[in-house]
Parts: sequence; structure tokens; C-alpha cells
Amino acid sequence: MPINHLNNVKGSITKLIGLAGPLQVLTYRGYGSADRLCFRGRVLRDDGLHPCDEDWPVWKNALNMWRRFDHDEVPGAKLRVTFQDQTHEVETDGAGFFFDEMRPHQPLSGEDLWHEAKVELIEPRTKKETPEAVAQLLVPRSQAQFGIISDIDDTIVHTSATDLWKMIRLAYLGNSQTRLPIPGIPDLYQAFHAGDDDQHKNPIFYVSSSAWNMYDLFEEFMDAQGLPAGPISLVALDLSWSKLLSFEHSDHKRSEIEPILEQYPDLPFILIGDSGQKDPEIYTQLVQNHPDRIACIYIRNIPKERPERQSELDALKDQVRQAGSELVTFEDANAVARHANQRGWIRAEAIEAVNQAVAAAEPLPIGSSSSR
Repeated sequence: MPINHLNNVKGSITKLIGLAGPLQVLTYRGYGSADRLCFRGRVLRDDGLHPCDEDWPVWKNALNMWRRFDHDEVPGAKLRVTFQDQTHEVETDGAGFFFDEMRPHQPLSGEDLWHEAKVELIEPRTKKETPEAVAQLLVPRSQAQFGIISDIDDTIVHTSATDLWKMIRLAYLGNSQTRLPIPGIPDLYQAFHAGDDDQHKNPIFYVSSSAWNMYDLFEEFMDAQGLPAGPISLVALDLSWSKLLSFEHSDHKRSEIEPILEQYPDLPFILIGDSGQKDPEIYTQLVQNHPDRIACIYIRNIPKERPERQSELDALKDQVRQAGSELVTFEDANAVARHANQRGWIRAEAIEAVNQAVAAAEPLPIGSSSSR
């Protein structure tokens, strides 16, 4: 039986005996344009997550992580989404997720990068106040030079995704305060966000194959490390054996990136990822499917990657070049900063900031890795 079905049964039992937590509305940072806004979120029973601390012992981090995945989703919940003078009603799916699109009736402010909508739970009704949340939506400014689409694990945060046990320890037994950024990446992304004159506010989108259950951890980590805020796209995890065995990392990433490219047809994009899984292959296919849309691909080389990986990357570089773009591999953020400055994407002053951040960072722990 799929895990979400078991959770539904568990939720019904705990509600019956009076142990169910209060309902909560979660919203995820979304994106849109002047003629289309996309809202996304979830309705759950309160999972009891506690604000984390850098000094927390492993057992506390593990307990918090257990609560992230041992939640009770609320299927069939009805919500009211209000933006400007418009109101929509939307219903959650079997896993408690909701998605809504809206066309603004009024012009959006050209100076504001972020806009807000109110999301209220209208069914099931509660005896206390109606649960509600604010949905934040990124709408790129007309001055934007380009957009960034970035992977998360081992691209902006150290995860060791090619080493299963090391990844479990780092990703699931730590917290947002203990996880380490890839050196120089926060400064580099701030430079991309600012552009070549600090006025563009270029949008950044984060796409990962991690579960939506990890959303709060990623958002807290990015805010704590000074990474530019951006929409985060994750996976609606179904732990049934059939879904786990059929899940394709590349299919998910393409399905999340394609709508972003379609949403902003006049905006070129820079794709950033790492060599540990399939980012280079996925991004190469996107270049081939969307000629003239991808300005550059940056791929971080994972230390101690399997030897044949370099020859695979060289072949992909040729394919990307033939498709009219460029694939650049890098060991640290300094190389990207220099290349991006030469291409006119970031200011020269940003190079020194990235250099200093890389020099000041502690070396990342490197263990053995195995291909996946």
C-alpha cells in the first residue's frame, strides 16, 4: 500500500481518538508573469517541527526529519486563494497538494520582484480560527538580463549525493544550520542576481529531485546563507515500491524546467548543476530542445568522481557547442565568476567577493563516492 494511503488511515485514526494535530496551510514560493501566476502549496496536520539549532544532537535532527516525512496530508481540502481583487477556490489532491493559476486583472508593479497572495483553508472547517498562509510569487522585472535555473544538492549545498551513506548523514541527520554551502556559491549567486550593473534583479529558480518534505530545510538554509530567494521545485514523493522503482531523476527535472522556459520565452537562461548525477545530460538535452534559449551551462565537478565521467563531460561539451551554447565545468566558484564577468553577466567587483569567500571557507569534507 502506498505510504500516502497509510498516512490517510493513520490520520483518520488519530483524529478519531483526539490525537490529530491542528491543520496547517503550507505555501511554496511560486513564480509568474504579468499574464499568468502559479500558486503551489499543501495542507497537512501540524507535524510538530521545531526551529533547529546548530548545536542540536543527531537524535534531535533525526526526530525533526522523521516528523517531516511522518505527516498526515489532507486530501480534498478546499482553499480560497486571493490576489488583488480576485478570488479562486482550489482543492488538494490525494497527497494534500494544491496548484492554482491566475491571470492578474490589474497591472503588476514593475519595480516589485515579489508579490503576495492570501491562501485560506475553507474546508474542512475547524473550531478555532481558519488556517491561512501567504503565498509569495516571483515575477521577473522587465530589466532582467537572464534567468538562472540551479540544482541544489552538491551545487549550492554540500550533500555527497554520489555517496549514499554520507548523503544520509549530511542531508537527513543534520539541519539547515549545520549544512555547508559550496564555497563562494552564495556570493556568486548574488552577483548573478544583481547582473552587470546591480539593477537587473535577475530571477533564480531552484530545481531538485529531493522531496517536498525537505522544503522548509532548503528555504531556511538559503536564507541563512544569503542565497537569493527564488522558487523551489521539489518532488511529490510517493514511497510505494512501484513509484520508487519507476522514478526518473531526469524526467522530473525536465518537467520542472520546461514550464519555466515556456513562462519566459524572451528570457535567456543559465543552467547550473553538478557532475554527480545527470545534470549535464539533462541540461544538454534542454539546449538541444530549446535552441537559443540556454546561454550557458555551468557544471561543478564532484571531487573523486568516477574516472570515465570526464570523458562523458567532454562529449557533452561538444554536443552543447554544436547546439549553439557552451558547457563549462568548474572546480570552484572562482572559475565561474571569471567566466561570467567575461560574458558580461556579473560585475568585475563581484569576482573579488567570490574569491574571498572561497579562500575563507573551510575545505569541504570529501569521502569516497560511488556512481548512481
